[in-house]
Amino acid sequence: MKQGKHNDMIRLLLNERKVKLSKEDRPKIFSKKEANKARHFHMSFDNYKATPLYSLDNLSKVLGVKKIFIKDESNRFDLNAFKVLGGTYAITKLICEKMNKDISEVDFNYIRKHAAEEIGNAPFITATDGNHGRGIAWAANQLGQKAIVYLPMNSAKRRVEAIRETGAEAIVTDVNYDETVLMAIEKAKEIGGYMVQDTAWEGYTNVPTWIMQGYTTMGMEVIDQLALQGYERPTHVFLQAGVGGMAAAMLGLFVNVYKDKCPKAIIVEPNAANCLFASAEIDDGRPHNVEGDLQTIMVGLACGVPSPIAWPIIRDNAEMYVSCDDAVAARGVRIFANPVGDDTKIVSGESGAAGIGVFSLLMGLDDFDEVRKVLGLDENSVVLFFNTEGDTDPVNYGEIIWNGKYRMPSKDQC
Repeated sequence: MKQGKHNDMIRLLLNERKVKLSKEDRPKIFSKKEANKARHFHMSFDNYKATPLYSLDNLSKVLGVKKIFIKDESNRFDLNAFKVLGGTYAITKLICEKMNKDISEVDFNYIRKHAAEEIGNAPFITATDGNHGRGIAWAANQLGQKAIVYLPMNSAKRRVEAIRETGAEAIVTDVNYDETVLMAIEKAKEIGGYMVQDTAWEGYTNVPTWIMQGYTTMGMEVIDQLALQGYERPTHVFLQAGVGGMAAAMLGLFVNVYKDKCPKAIIVEPNAANCLFASAEIDDGRPHNVEGDLQTIMVGLACGVPSPIAWPIIRDNAEMYVSCDDAVAARGVRIFANPVGDDTKIVSGESGAAGIGVFSLLMGLDDFDEVRKVLGLDENSVVLFFNTEGDTDPVNYGEIIWNGKYRMPSKDQC
């Protein structure tokens, strides 16, 4: 597929391995029944409120589609990202397993009351780029438990502070994210803590599966919110991916709910950490790692090792893979922050804005005519995005918005 003049900014790869799943082949871990369990559990929180689904009607006109919907997770549970959905659900499932209870039998207040007697003083331990760790730290604090959170080198000061404000111990390492995960694993073994990680490896699949199931709460909210606005389903969904957990959870849920009418899914990653794109490019059907320092402003996506749980779902169901430069994500941040007409202003971090940055270029440049035709993006398209985080690094957010940091090159330079 021709990539156009902006191929240094955006790389595109059509998924040749997409298959039509039978009812039996749809991922049962993301069935509507399992998603409803997660949603009902989250609804038991005192401060539960469905996050908004915004329709950016003026931007839709500018970019030539019927509708653009944004699921805005920037204030979930008064935090700054969606990740808390997975962390709280996984920790509760872990405790329920010790109590021989199904999560449908309990609510968060019940778990809060009984957590200490079930797990004692052993801390929850995780590695994070910021958002997942803050969710684990917040959940531990709510349960009166301890948390130890490891962060990779060059983690933003504000992200570290936000974790410590919950009472958790935050340790910044001098290695990248994937190596930081290994350090957290060793710590958990050393002190007998509970590892609560959002990626999987051999022998460690239950917790990351539960985390992904927790994410489906926002997917169930979207399905209901779209229906209330008169839309049966989106035609396209842009899903940003690190290890692939959120993307696979949403795609797995949509495959189960929408069946043969599942929206076309476009997977978005940073050039510096595009393990899913690289896996698809190698094209042997297996997940593959990417190495290096994984440095990108899309820190929530700075992962070099695909989740073995997420990869098969993405491989079998995604329409296209996109790998993009940091400037594309920064463009998305500015688009959300500077609404067209009376569209809603959205405060988004770099990872949350990557999809709209990519989409704006696909729809706005003649170079991508062929891509639009292949994807069926036109005036009848209803396109869904997930803003998975707010300004979790306010310093960098300010640099992008006020000072134009990470600018797109001019057309003549592309």
